[in-house]
Amino acid sequence: MTAPLRIGPYTIERLLGVGSFATVWLGYDRALDAHVAIKVLAENWSHDLRVRERFRDEARLLRRLEHERLVRVHAVGELPDGRPYAVLAWADGGSLRDRLAAGPVPGPTALRLLGEICAGVAVLHRHGVVHRDLTPGNILFRSADADGTGAEQVLIADLGLAKALAAASGLTARAGTPGYMAPEQDDPGAVIDTRADVYGLGRLGIRLLAADAPSGGPAGPDPARRAAPIRLREGVPSAVAAVLARATARHPADRYPDAAALHAALARAARPARQPSSPRPAGRRSYRLRLAGAAVVAVAAVGGAGAEAGGNGSGRPAAGTYSTGPLTVALPAGWSATGASWAGQYGANGDPEPALVMSPQPRRWAADPRLPGAFVGLSAATAARTTPAGFLAERTHGDCTSAPARTTRQAGVEWTVLGYRCDRGRPQIVESAGLHPGLAALVYVQIVPPVNGGPDFVDTLLAGVRVR
Repeated sequence: MTAPLRIGPYTIERLLGVGSFATVWLGYDRALDAHVAIKVLAENWSHDLRVRERFRDEARLLRRLEHERLVRVHAVGELPDGRPYAVLAWADGGSLRDRLAAGPVPGPTALRLLGEICAGVAVLHRHGVVHRDLTPGNILFRSADADGTGAEQVLIADLGLAKALAAASGLTARAGTPGYMAPEQDDPGAVIDTRADVYGLGRLGIRLLAADAPSGGPAGPDPARRAAPIRLREGVPSAVAAVLARATARHPADRYPDAAALHAALARAARPARQPSSPRPAGRRSYRLRLAGAAVVAVAAVGGAGAEAGGNGSGRPAAGTYSTGPLTVALPAGWSATGASWAGQYGANGDPEPALVMSPQPRRWAADPRLPGAFVGLSAATAARTTPAGFLAERTHGDCTSAPARTTRQAGVEWTVLGYRCDRGRPQIVESAGLHPGLAALVYVQIVPPVNGGPDFVDTLLAGVRVR
């Protein structure tokens, strides 16, 4: 392959890699004195309009998401022969495939690396995007500083096969890499969601952490049917094996719901056993709550709590309360509510489980970060499979800082309350869950308090949640 001298305004120095759909060159931007990676659509695909559009979609998607855990797009262009190209940030540290080819990554380092990869994929899931092709070649490394002396960043790359959740279904073409591809991706009638990426992350985890992982792939010829226990390498906590086994379960329903939930499970499995801490004095409670906060979970996009139209509530408060199905809430001053169903949560009869959203403007709450509000859901199915604390551990917010969990008893329910603080979007979010004392059901409340709303606001709101 003959290297071009220039692509657009960039001087080409050498070939970085060749893939099925594209060739990647190392370019130099003389004006900015910086290297870039230039991804060019392969010549043999240049006349396939479907592939050309997929190529452009990747650049648009990366540009729209613009996150430090994803490869960044600087510009797009077109060669004289009509082939599109994208100018990307150069990952000067190479790929995970390169590092694995050089030899095993030490166990503790590999476990930390897997957590970083999960956090990157969680960014996609929060924006309703499924990657669908998580392999060592699509995990890149970049020095944080331009001179290469800073801490290394782990980047998720090659979103050419990624689709918005609304479109990632069996109507799209088969996509993925054998050995890392979820079983349902081979079924033309299957719906592909975030759990397909959880499978891919699990396969990456086995490749990084398993003692018997071969150099060419994560496990034997048919990893989807692999039933043998996962033997971990030295230095990896034994509890991680169960996490990887669940992540790579053959049926999507048996896996973690998304990358954030898998990340949280890995963190718990890697945490050394600790003695129960002594109770904190009551005066510490407000300090813990002041630390809480994060960006709101955007309805159903992350595979957690979500609301869909279809409840039987009127949307009008009556004497400061609102009811829909078995749920009744006391509304804070100026708030109203709307009935909903809990997206992705289904009861034994197959019907969506009940939920509601309350806010000063409930129908805008999920999309408007300026609005306070709360999502309330009731789930018997969730109570049958996990505890309130376990459920909240599945709903972590990847790039946010959490405060220690606390408990509070309100309206006969023992609530576990966990707060997050984030630098972007909504600055504060409170996750809370408890078991209803008279029903085999979990009650979940996600709260974005108003600016002046502290722990008293949270506790008062929880005290107003009733189930009949």
